[in-house]
Amino acid sequence: MIQLKTMLNVADNTGAKIVQCIQLPGGTRKRVAILGDIVVGVVKKAEPRREVKQHTVVKVVIVRQRQAYRRKDGSYIRFSENACCLVNDEHELKGNRISGPIPRELREKGFDKIATLAEELV
Repeated sequence: MIQLKTMLNVADNTGAKIVQCIQLPGGTRKRVAILGDIVVGVVKKAEPRREVKQHTVVKVVIVRQRQAYRRKDGSYIRFSENACCLVNDEHELKGNRISGPIPRELREKGFDKIATLAEELV
């Protein structure tokens, strides 16, 4: 469950390191985002001389969350960190490399490129 002001680690190679969630699109009553949701964030920490700079407002897709996520078969999956990947306005991945495990639910939600570039699909 990702809420406003949640700090997210970045799992791709765009140059951003930490992103803070600042908006949850989808209405005024939406309070949390889960795996596969797109949120708006601001880059808090970034590598120098890369394409994404600090204080840039970006769209990100949630790829890992600490809160246990219930799958349709009844099992649960949880990760040790909250992580995201940067996407553009057409919901296409900005980076070309992804680090860490990625859940299968992202492929079901239409993020095929993220699933194919992942090191490990759980």
